[in-house]
Amino acid sequence: MTVLKGALIGCGFFAVNQLHAWKDVRGAGIVAICDRDPERLKIVGDQFGIDRRYGDAEALFADGGFDFVDIATTVQSHRFLVEMAARNKVPAICQKPFAKTLSDAKAMVEACRNAGIPLMVHENFRWQTPIQAVGKALDSNAIGTPFWGRFSFRSAYDVFSGQPYLAEGERFIIEDLGIHTLDIARYILGDVRSLTARTKRVNPAIKGEDVATILLDHENGATSVVDVSYATKLPREPFPETLIELDGSEGTIRLTQGYGLQVTNAKGTTTTDVSPKLLSWASRPWHNIQESVYAIQQHWVDQLESGAQHSTSGADNLKTFALVEAAYDSAARGQTIDVGAMLR
Repeated sequence: MTVLKGALIGCGFFAVNQLHAWKDVRGAGIVAICDRDPERLKIVGDQFGIDRRYGDAEALFADGGFDFVDIATTVQSHRFLVEMAARNKVPAICQKPFAKTLSDAKAMVEACRNAGIPLMVHENFRWQTPIQAVGKALDSNAIGTPFWGRFSFRSAYDVFSGQPYLAEGERFIIEDLGIHTLDIARYILGDVRSLTARTKRVNPAIKGEDVATILLDHENGATSVVDVSYATKLPREPFPETLIELDGSEGTIRLTQGYGLQVTNAKGTTTTDVSPKLLSWASRPWHNIQESVYAIQQHWVDQLESGAQHSTSGADNLKTFALVEAAYDSAARGQTIDVGAMLR
């Protein structure tokens, strides 16, 4: 098997999960890393046995010797780095949020299209084992045609201790978490025609919103609710589970806390355990997300080898990014937003 060589830019909190996953991925490995922080570069390089280390992305690309780049930096540098990859004709994975603005995201997609290189956004939530199980149940026609859904992530988990920068931005939960939940809604029920959103800041120690409720009108006629919160104290902390409810013409699907998949139809109710695997390097409760990191990176390699389109390509992710922008716009104006108009 051909082993693709990758370079990773950004050695922060989440990038460590990506480096662990690259160790498990069939057909690829990371041969170089880049970070502006020399100490972080040394710690991560030593941990994963990577000798090629760079403090500057231009120097990394100048030396070359890799088949793709995994951009795991914060959003401020994404356009600069993706366009650098495009100039060097190196296929790129980009961390989410994809860009600072929708116009930036469109420019990044266009740059890679013109360069003839694949661009995938690291939108890993749809690759979680339980989310995939919901998709498969729906595809099997277990509940007929879906007409209503709810995609819920409500928690009081302290995400700020590991990622303190999250408390500093004017935007928080929709941009950081809701983007995943909105992408799941698209993945399960299809693209969105319009949306209405309401937001709230409950935690006084942060700058952005920590609660959002979003009503989606899907193009196929289905309606769904995306509700996300980091201000919800529950008797049993569900972090980091996304809970799903779907009503269809022939039955219902419920993804419940603890990774139970309940399907009810004319045959009765079946309950299946769709728990994620606990990978050797993973830890609870993060293992659900950590396994999905491995899954999306394996998908990247498989699609590169076959030449097929990636599930969360840059072009596809524009539709999710538009939902994020529309949600903020709707919350600010108190109006329903035409999502399609944002993409035209």
